[in-house]
Amino acid sequence: MKIMRLGESGSEQPAVLVSSADGTDRYFSLLPLTADVDGAFLGSGGLANVRKALEAGELPVLEGVAALRIGSPLARPGSVVGIGMNYAAHAAESGAEPPTIPVVFLKPSNTVTGPCDPAPMPPRSTHYDWEVELGIVIGREASYLGSVEEAAACIAGYVTANDLSEREYQLPGAAGQWTKGKSLPGSTPLGPWLVPADGIDGGNLRLRSWVNGEPRQDSSSSELIFDAPTLVHHCSQYMRLEPGDVILTGTPQGVALSGRFPYLRPGDVVEAEVEGLGRQRQELFRAPAAVPA
Repeated sequence: MKIMRLGESGSEQPAVLVSSADGTDRYFSLLPLTADVDGAFLGSGGLANVRKALEAGELPVLEGVAALRIGSPLARPGSVVGIGMNYAAHAAESGAEPPTIPVVFLKPSNTVTGPCDPAPMPPRSTHYDWEVELGIVIGREASYLGSVEEAAACIAGYVTANDLSEREYQLPGAAGQWTKGKSLPGSTPLGPWLVPADGIDGGNLRLRSWVNGEPRQDSSSSELIFDAPTLVHHCSQYMRLEPGDVILTGTPQGVALSGRFPYLRPGDVVEAEVEGLGRQRQELFRAPAAVPA
């Protein structure tokens, strides 16, 4: 069961993709259950309701899906929480020691976009980078959780994410700050699917990325320093996580920051994939500078 949102930006409709054993894909509309895939839907047992409706044959078939844009599988989250240097090899290629506690930062929720939407680069960007990541989707409120087991129960599911980052804005110089390098428009493609947590092993998924068809990253979520439940528990001690919020769990080695690959340029194509959660594809373009009024 794969939850999707299909249609033009701002007017997506909720859907579910069901793949049969023979490889046949069928799409069903979720409009009889919800107007959108958002925090209210997830927090009210929406995923369980989808299962029941599918089993009862109550959802209408959705036709013409091939012609529809794939949006983020979630409506704009309340919060997008990023985790830095959560793979030892990526910390090393960044010139840092592996962290002993999670490194946490926030991304504006308006950076979220569809998995195959064109990706804007800032007008003066020269160090734009890719980061395939496993995204955690929160399904119930998490605040001051008492255990990792409680945290695991708060995970609704997982998504593929790409945390596009401008390293010159993020790291060096007097004004370098993680927030500046991680907040750019269109810099958080999510999807194509949200897969419920009980339908996939989030602790053992292959993550890969490519630039212009050439392999860049190839790792597994089993190599995370802090796994998904640990991250939810940790973040809950410092913020209230709500249904529909997303935690990006960090990226493995193989980014341009390592010095082994060139940074992205307009016209480059980035692909990011997490096993079982689908592949993204973004073509980079240079965002125009604002014209003075």
